[in-house]
Amino acid sequence: MPPTHSTSTAIHNLLILSAITIVLALSCVRPAFSQTIVLNTANDPPNSTENHTGICDRIMTEAFRRMGINLKIVRLPSERALINANDGIDDGNYARVEGMEKLYPNLIRVPVEITTFEFVAFSRKAAIKTAGWDSLKSYKVGIITGWKILENNIVGVKSLTKVSNEKLLFSLLITGKVDLVVYDRMQGKVVLKQLASEDVRVLKPPLAVKGMYPYLHKRHASLVPKLEQTLRAMKKDGTYKRIVEETMNSISVVE
Repeated sequence: MPPTHSTSTAIHNLLILSAITIVLALSCVRPAFSQTIVLNTANDPPNSTENHTGICDRIMTEAFRRMGINLKIVRLPSERALINANDGIDDGNYARVEGMEKLYPNLIRVPVEITTFEFVAFSRKAAIKTAGWDSLKSYKVGIITGWKILENNIVGVKSLTKVSNEKLLFSLLITGKVDLVVYDRMQGKVVLKQLASEDVRVLKPPLAVKGMYPYLHKRHASLVPKLEQTLRAMKKDGTYKRIVEETMNSISVVE
């Protein structure tokens, strides 16, 4: 039986109503983020990982999320990371010691620590004592290129070998090419676990303990106060502590 006029009208009205509903729904959709920021990092686990789930990765991602900005993370060798950030190829870099803007004038430090590095010497010779930078002068030392605090302070040593990444760094030590390497304590212990090396020791005391900061390229100067405020809020509301605890619990590193 053919549809009646009233049935056709009802169907027509229903189609119109559905179309209006779809249009209204689409008009309410907004992009999740107002923009995308690209930050690079040379950090290693537990601070940064290949899938961006490290402590600093998560802290920076959450901070920008709260600001309505999508964060893309690029992992690069240390020196290249600084050059790309300073040249504006990327929008910034994390996590670095205070004062990088003196060497890389296009970078602006966000004055909130996102982690702390203990710069320590690792050696297979437990008898070595590290009482300050000068105590390294009698030894063959290895460091990663681009770690400016080390490049500036480790001078006059027997020999200084620079490599591009942490695996190469600790391979120098394990194969006996250097007497000791200098690196962040926690990241170093993760590397040693990955390399299954059991005869390397952390020498005490630390050579330096420094807060580490994010840096943004100067074209994003307007974001610096907001990012500072957001990071401080994350520390105050417990988010920072939760991220650190969750990430550290996900790895097993003997202290």
